[in-house]
Amino acid sequence: MDKRHIFYASLASLLLVSCAPKQFQLTGIERTRVIVDSRYDQNPDEAAVKFLEPYKHVNDSIMGPIVGTVARNMHAARPESDLSNLLADILVWSGKDYGEDPVLGIYNMGGIRADLTKGKVTYGDVLDVAPFENKICFITLTGEQVLTLYAQIAHRGGEGVSHGVEIVATEDGKLLSGKLHGKEIDPKADYRIATINYLIEGNDGMPVLKEGRDIIAPEAKSNNTRFLIMNYFKDHEARGVEVDSKVEGRIKIQ
Repeated sequence: MDKRHIFYASLASLLLVSCAPKQFQLTGIERTRVIVDSRYDQNPDEAAVKFLEPYKHVNDSIMGPIVGTVARNMHAARPESDLSNLLADILVWSGKDYGEDPVLGIYNMGGIRADLTKGKVTYGDVLDVAPFENKICFITLTGEQVLTLYAQIAHRGGEGVSHGVEIVATEDGKLLSGKLHGKEIDPKADYRIATINYLIEGNDGMPVLKEGRDIIAPEAKSNNTRFLIMNYFKDHEARGVEVDSKVEGRIKIQ
């Protein structure tokens, strides 16, 4: 057997060993939080700084522009939070630019990937909050489907819902009651909803959104949620108004 055949035979044996099923069992999880702050800037590596300088300039020119001001620190949390409320409200606010007048906005908690810090907000901050390619869309649900949606939100322990939503749920995720703008949900009425395309595909535990009809789902990049968020901030900035949002009892757990 020549060297080439010996090599292939050895390789085949290696592959067989590598592909053999192995049994692993998780025995524990440990984690450590490493805070990266100004302490790491006290003794910078001059060569590294020089090498990164042109890239930093490009990055700052894109991520650095200020789009607005936020009045308080905001974060996303279930069942309800200031940041999730804000993003759901922005979807409803954006409806006017599409000739839509939605009565309800739904933004999933899983799509909110960072907090907002009180003060000036940059494009980079918005990108951190909404890094995915999710785009706004509009659907119509019957009142019966809206109640099902409320039940699915209750089961998940809360999601981002717009102003006017009143969901009361138990600690174990059962829907007790649901209203919209102070009124009972009419099972036979139609309700126009603003949400994102990811959710109308039935994702994130709210499959009833997949049943929506009269769908408007623009595909252009400008319809990405990050641009809608920036538009909202820029609108407030132009009027000299800080963006604000707070928990107001949209979702209550009893």
